[in-house]
Amino acid sequence: MSLSIVKSVLSGGVVEIAPRGEIDVDTAYEVREAIAEVLAKSRPLRIELNMRLVTFIDSVGISAMVAGFQTAEVSGVKLVVTEPSRFVHRQLWVTGLLGLFGAPEPYFAGAATPEVLPGA
Repeated sequence: MSLSIVKSVLSGGVVEIAPRGEIDVDTAYEVREAIAEVLAKSRPLRIELNMRLVTFIDSVGISAMVAGFQTAEVSGVKLVVTEPSRFVHRQLWVTGLLGLFGAPEPYFAGAATPEVLPGA
């Protein structure tokens, strides 16, 4: 399986990097490059690594995430993981790195969003 990465500028000085597919020995460099490219072009307040559509990540992929975190930190930019797939969440938890990336809750496809009632 391959990896595709979409970068988006969000409000409030946030850039989202959203990989889709497998992050492994063959594709991990793409995550590092995406983070480095964002930092070379601008200095956002925060980079959100949206991992919702990542189906697999190995130790090389996790190493690329840590390297990206360190590169961002040296540049004064906060890098956090958002919406990790259950697999990614488990890998970050097992490696003890969940807190490093902001301790995100796992993304559950089809989970109902709480409805806000008027006057509540």
